[in-house]
Amino acid sequence: MNVHLLIIDPQNDFMDILAKEGDPIGMELPDGTKFRSTLPVPGAVEDMKRVAQLIDRVGHKLADIHVTMDSHRLLDVAHPVWWVNENNENPNPFTIITVDDIENGIWKPRNPNFYQRTLDYAKELEAGGKYPLCIWPPHCLIGTWGHNVQKDLNDALQKWSGKEFATVDYVTKGSNPFTEHYGALMAEVPDPNDPDTALNTDFLEILAEADIVAIAGEALSHCVKETVQQIADNIGDEHIKKFHILVDCCSPVPAVPSGPDFPQIAQDWLKEMERKGMTLVNSADFLV
Repeated sequence: MNVHLLIIDPQNDFMDILAKEGDPIGMELPDGTKFRSTLPVPGAVEDMKRVAQLIDRVGHKLADIHVTMDSHRLLDVAHPVWWVNENNENPNPFTIITVDDIENGIWKPRNPNFYQRTLDYAKELEAGGKYPLCIWPPHCLIGTWGHNVQKDLNDALQKWSGKEFATVDYVTKGSNPFTEHYGALMAEVPDPNDPDTALNTDFLEILAEADIVAIAGEALSHCVKETVQQIADNIGDEHIKKFHILVDCCSPVPAVPSGPDFPQIAQDWLKEMERKGMTLVNSADFLV
């Protein structure tokens, strides 16, 4: 059996890693909880520990391991520094910016030369029914601690690579500052001048050749959901049944007060994927 493991964005900035004394603070909750990571997903560290245990248990059965890496620049359409209001203030993280906001000058790109391109991008997002343009805390910045793979998982990956004499396949995404890139196979709005934002047909062909593909990663409600949805939409129905979602190795973004209920969105989507023919399974039950 040609078995692959696909791990989506298992990076420090998505881990619920508490800040120790002297650590830089990535995010602080209203209750005073301080995280080293900038966009922590509750449960993410334990998810990655379970993935690491899975690799240790069945690594000899894995033909390939793919790891997608959110790889952002500070200057990004979904980061605060891109935007200013009439007082030259940046938006707070988790601000939703609409087409109307841009056209009415509530928020505008800090660089006036980017105005039309950014407006067109927001219009394409809304027309396509995509996620709204959400301003995220700067995360997974190339070259930073937050970009690195979580330690327990990284240790397991390096051990697997040495033991099996195999190379981990790292797939980067998100470096184009003009478009968001939740799913690993293509950007939310592909840039016609940047092939890296178009559908990654090479990666799709590799997955199509596998007999089984197990899927884990963060966050279930966003990058996992979008990556798997892109696979399902483009790989062909005959391949759908080969995908196994490790439900105890991926967690959703918490519900937003007066906003989207991401955990419920994730659960509804999992049921949809199961109806399509994908298998939902706990990591301890995979390949037993």
